[in-house]
Amino acid sequence: MISPQQIEEMIKAELPDAQIQVQDLTGGGDHYQVTVVSSHFAGKGLVQQHQLIYGALGQAMSTEAIHALAVKTYTPEVWQATTAS
Repeated sequence: MISPQQIEEMIKAELPDAQIQVQDLTGGGDHYQVTVVSSHFAGKGLVQQHQLIYGALGQAMSTEAIHALAVKTYTPEVWQATTAS
């Protein structure tokens, strides 16, 4: 089992400027949703953005510590526009 804090730390290691929200979807510690806001996503498509997250969590994903992961990624500009409406 992996904690939300560990997930956040793994993503921060790859994307130091990231603002991260981690939600345990089932309470079982293996189904998560992450929302990540980072300037590293600028100029990248959605698949590339998600690949950055999966890359950061590679170890946890390959050992099945994380069974399911829903990913939402935003650049700071898109995040600001999304939350302003």
